[in-house]
Amino acid sequence: MATDVKVPTLGESITEATLGQWLKKPGEPVKADEPIASLETDKVAVEVPSPVAGTMGDYAVQEGATVSVGSVIGRIVDNGAAVPPAKAAVEKGDVNPAGPGETPLKREDPHAPHAAEGTQDSALTLSPAVRRLVLEHGLDPSRIRGTGKDGRLTKDDVLDAAQEAKAQQAASPPPPAAPEPVQQSAPAPAAASAAPAGERREERVRITRLRKTIATRLKEAQNTAAILTTFNDVDMSAVIDARAKYKDLFEKKHGIRLGFMGFFVKAACLAARDVPSVNASIEGEEIVYHDYVDVSVAVSAPNGLVVPVIRDADRLSFADIEKSIAEYGRRAKDGTLTLEEMKGGTFTISNGGVFGSLLSTPIINPPQSAVLGMHRIEERPVVKDGQIVARPMMYLALSYDHRLIDGREAVTFLVRMKEAIEDPTRLLIDL
Repeated sequence: MATDVKVPTLGESITEATLGQWLKKPGEPVKADEPIASLETDKVAVEVPSPVAGTMGDYAVQEGATVSVGSVIGRIVDNGAAVPPAKAAVEKGDVNPAGPGETPLKREDPHAPHAAEGTQDSALTLSPAVRRLVLEHGLDPSRIRGTGKDGRLTKDDVLDAAQEAKAQQAASPPPPAAPEPVQQSAPAPAAASAAPAGERREERVRITRLRKTIATRLKEAQNTAAILTTFNDVDMSAVIDARAKYKDLFEKKHGIRLGFMGFFVKAACLAARDVPSVNASIEGEEIVYHDYVDVSVAVSAPNGLVVPVIRDADRLSFADIEKSIAEYGRRAKDGTLTLEEMKGGTFTISNGGVFGSLLSTPIINPPQSAVLGMHRIEERPVVKDGQIVARPMMYLALSYDHRLIDGREAVTFLVRMKEAIEDPTRLLIDL
């Protein structure tokens, strides 16, 4: 007897998704509610749990296929039933475990030394990014311990293994020179697998549903809104001094580090009170003004940029804001953000400075009307009291919809933020 696995409800207005990855192979044991597949929706990745305990049966669809809510994607076979034929096909190598369109990986020689338990299956299924890193560093994926789901390899696993290999190579003394005949008859394994000099490679990877949605929304913003960007710079000395003075006490009391983002979120909420159009949006023939500030914080995730929302940021404390940002960042990396956590938002903050960006013109996130771009902090010469001094400066960029926000309002908003960041006391006395 077999039980169908169906696509669960994915959220409001979402009727289909892409089957991103099978997490269980045919013939593997499955527990009830254990994730067996990962679906890519327009915003997040959603895991499909097994409805019953048993053995993974045949796939009804392959990776990369578009599936609708309620459609059957696979089957779970009772433990007492015979192993499905697909199991044997995988064992023979007739089925490509890496999925359609991917380069199949050869199984290990049964007589070769085995990797640690739990890593052999992960060596069979590598994402394009992981496969690229493995090839670049010349590593054997079967000898790397995976920390992802079901022991699968992640990019961090490969990078850690590469660093360890370099450290071992640096620490090891050079091997003694072998006799000349041995060198000629037994070339090093690396030389045999090295790519020919000058070879140019290409890799074609199916674009993810999330990336297609990001591209569509960004192009829609450019086509619809009259986007303009205004800039200012801010002296970060006061914020840096405040963090240095209170970071230990703050972390001891609240259990979270005091970062820069909390200051900018609070400053943006304060500036939005003076310039409410920055926190508004256009809906048809109406302008919608909000008496609350829901700040969307752009976070980098493995499959693209996501923007979880800090609700009622204008009413939260520094500690609550920092906790929310840290939690969203962790869950974005793990791919566990929910659709509800990314819905809405009245204003967006994007921190490109963490990647080293000096200056940028961010694109607004519809239906929002403005987005603030933060950038890296670097010491630059500025004039203070008639003297040229070095100060830690940051460029701020505000991209806005000129249909709703005038240039005077945009500049005023940035000036209010600059004043609050350079004198954080304003954040406490609401000035």
